[in-house]
Amino acid sequence: MRVGVLTGGGDCPGLNAVIRAVVRKGVQEYGYDFTGFRDGWRGPLEGDTVQLDIPAVRGILPRGGTILGSSRTNPLKSENGIRRVKENLAKCEVDALIVIGGEDTLGVATRLSDEYGVKCVGVPKTIDNDLSATDYTFGFNTAVGIATEAIDRLHTTAESHMRVLVVEVMGRHAGWIALHSGLAGGANVILIPEQRFDIERVCGWITSRFKASYAPIVVVAEGAMPKDGEMVLKDGTLDSFGHVRLSGVGEWLAKEIEKRTGKEARTTVLGHVQRGGTPSAFDRWLATRFGLHAIEAVRDGDFGKMVALQGTDIVRVPMGEATARLKTVDPALYEEVGVFFG
Repeated sequence: MRVGVLTGGGDCPGLNAVIRAVVRKGVQEYGYDFTGFRDGWRGPLEGDTVQLDIPAVRGILPRGGTILGSSRTNPLKSENGIRRVKENLAKCEVDALIVIGGEDTLGVATRLSDEYGVKCVGVPKTIDNDLSATDYTFGFNTAVGIATEAIDRLHTTAESHMRVLVVEVMGRHAGWIALHSGLAGGANVILIPEQRFDIERVCGWITSRFKASYAPIVVVAEGAMPKDGEMVLKDGTLDSFGHVRLSGVGEWLAKEIEKRTGKEARTTVLGHVQRGGTPSAFDRWLATRFGLHAIEAVRDGDFGKMVALQGTDIVRVPMGEATARLKTVDPALYEEVGVFFG
């Protein structure tokens, strides 16, 4: 059997660990051959491949990013995209495809599997941790660690100048990075997409902190919105999955805080720093287990499934179920951490 592997969507720490585990177990235990497709769905769309064998995956476990490259290519929006993907899979003699990605990448895999007969197994990857069928996605733990370290560093400079520092982290529709890093980093305000915020209340929390001679840190997810406003966009362009480019809420928030409180405010946008660098031990562990179980699903012929972490077990769930809805922060959980605001 020949198995194809692709990594789609945004890159994240741990992707190489999945590739390594899939290839190592597939070659050593099952005698499979592997073809890597470059740059997400662009690879099978254009027939752009690279050979994957044990020497090719040696030494990649601690490396961030992906040796296969990634993109936000959507074959469903490309001319004759489905036909081209199926023809290139046949030309490369690929019998099954392991698709590593988030909601959009796995959404394409679901359509190909359910409607067009392409044999796919999914692996959940997103730093946003917003896939509902799995307790955690790899990449999230590393992103939270990076954001937390940044917040720790910003505390000292904020206190030196007694100014407000706003830290903008990733999170389009789900505030898991903001919530975890904000709580771990001792932020005084955490703003997430799931809960529209009252700017006057935010300013009240900030003023309260200054009265205690303490410089506030505000952590805001890029998709957070004020009660009387809209999502702040970087520009109006859309990617192939229909997503606008976010970023800017941190700068907007800093200006509003400065205008309403009279206190100096500055913004730090962590952006792609959260995606880069060496994966944490947890993400290497989780990504490796996902890879091992994904190739087992291929061996079992259990296609149309995604591997997922539930408790401490790796299970298989239908990809359609896994991508049907986002996992967002429960209001009760957000309320729980509210004791630290202000």
